[in-house]
Amino acid sequence: MQSKLDPAWLDAEYNNRALVPEHAEIFTRWARDSAQARASQPCVLDLRYGDGPAETLDVFCPGADRGAAEPGPGGAPILFFIHGGWWRSMDKADHSFVAPAFTREGTLVVVPNYALCPTVGIADIALQMTRALAWTWRHAAAHGGDPRRIVVAGHSAGGHLAAMLLCAHWPTVAPDLPADLVRTALAVSGVFDLRPISRVSFLQPDLRLSGEDVRRLSPVGFPPPAGRLHAAAGALESSEFHRHNRLIRQRWGAQRVPVCETIPGRNHFTVIDSLAEPGSRLHSLAMQLLRDTRIN
Repeated sequence: MQSKLDPAWLDAEYNNRALVPEHAEIFTRWARDSAQARASQPCVLDLRYGDGPAETLDVFCPGADRGAAEPGPGGAPILFFIHGGWWRSMDKADHSFVAPAFTREGTLVVVPNYALCPTVGIADIALQMTRALAWTWRHAAAHGGDPRRIVVAGHSAGGHLAAMLLCAHWPTVAPDLPADLVRTALAVSGVFDLRPISRVSFLQPDLRLSGEDVRRLSPVGFPPPAGRLHAAAGALESSEFHRHNRLIRQRWGAQRVPVCETIPGRNHFTVIDSLAEPGSRLHSLAMQLLRDTRIN
């Protein structure tokens, strides 16, 4: 049995494009479906949440069918979705396809962009996401959303960032932000332990993770947050992605991580398709989280 510190083993576990040979076809489909999503429904693109060139976000407005996530007095629930790509690739425009399944059911969907490594570090990206979410809390009402009803979701590196946002001390980000700005997060194929990531040979030239970075950016080392994290991964993903989910539940406890499961028949990329498919387990889980935000 190979050591789990063996670089070849780590590269094989984390090289999702090699593990999914048809990834190019999947990305092509995402791009096609995302272009269709932007063309076919009300949305506002490239709104600025900061001064950096990558600090923009897209807002997809809730549609007429509000049967599954009913609006409260303040407006629609909000899904804030963070894309993956090992913090070094992909774009919000590649993930617009996630929005229609939620907007049709009365949810406001926000998809932010962020700068990519190695131009910036992961810590910089995490701070960008705090700014994007602060913008969402301040401006969502103008687009029909209720800032009290935010669910943060993310895929892969975006799952890591979703967990980071759940742990943020929001009043220290800005004094107008409530401490419970994020009460629920959904991490799909999330990465919560950066120790092995710092040893992956094809990632380290871009990520440049130091020992200190690993310590301060690994959610498994944080105290359990006040909110809840729901963790899922595709059943066909590598053993390391399953380990990340088990580890975050072990460290934070079942009360803070009440859902930790695998999605049958899904790999690292098709698992996020499940989020965008009404009736699928992952979409149903996200809709339940959005309904649970309702303010009585």
